[in-house]
Amino acid sequence: MVVRTTSMDWDKLRVFYAVAEAGSFTHACTSLNLSQSAISRQVSTLENSLKVPLFHRHARGLKLTEQGELLFTTVQDVFSKLSMTQARIGESKKRPQGPLKINTAVGFGSIWLTSRIKEFINRYPDIDVSLVLDDSDLDLSMREADVAIRLTRPTQPDLIQKHILTAQYSVFASPEYLETHGIPKSVSDLDAHSLIVYGDDAKLPVGDWKWLLEAGMPVGIKRKPILRVNSIYGIFRAVQNGLGIAGLPNYIGREIGGKRLVKILPELQGPKLDFYIVYPMEMRNSKRIAVLRDFLIDQMKLDRDKQVTL
Repeated sequence: MVVRTTSMDWDKLRVFYAVAEAGSFTHACTSLNLSQSAISRQVSTLENSLKVPLFHRHARGLKLTEQGELLFTTVQDVFSKLSMTQARIGESKKRPQGPLKINTAVGFGSIWLTSRIKEFINRYPDIDVSLVLDDSDLDLSMREADVAIRLTRPTQPDLIQKHILTAQYSVFASPEYLETHGIPKSVSDLDAHSLIVYGDDAKLPVGDWKWLLEAGMPVGIKRKPILRVNSIYGIFRAVQNGLGIAGLPNYIGREIGGKRLVKILPELQGPKLDFYIVYPMEMRNSKRIAVLRDFLIDQMKLDRDKQVTL
């Protein structure tokens, strides 16, 4: 058995939508660049094909019927999505515009990226930016985000990646903590201090997370920390509030918006942390991705030009 369905002509739907928005055939003439009779004929043909009236016609204009309201809502949604899709397809040839969902780790995103995102938004006001801060990587292939700043090299073959930053872990404490407990002069002095480290259940961006507990100690012997935290942002906040000493990436040591941390024991360097900008293959020609990539690289170059250790 063959099931016949009514097909709706896109041109007629466009005319219907314009008339519904204008409220009359006369007012729709300008936007459609068609005569009133041509518009009326298109709408009547659409009504005949659907076998329902779409407008109540009266002397003061047109009013949508219940069926007309339903069709208008649907067509409005479709045209809105088509318009957005057209903008996203064409934006690679024009100025960057459209949605841009950026995924990165909580620590890096809330400390380094958020302090700079205002300048990016001001520079590209037509880009609708969303930040998704999550220590778990979102699936870019499934479009859970458009682009990510990852702390580890991605392994998926369908993702484009570019290394943008290498950050070094160093040792930091707050001025208040050091004023109360003194400044360690050597690695062995850490034995008498409160240390804050990653917890066992942390999703670690570095492999050697025990380095501060083991530095200068005999093999197999570790210092006991005062606190274990499962995120670098949590460690940072604990240090900032004077609880103890911790290893932090150098970018965190200075990006705190006021009260600075103090870098101590400069001879003691921890593991390195590599950052990559990552995005799906289908986004390789996106202007939004390109300007974000260039912006991040420029910001990191500014840090180096200021002789700030990353």
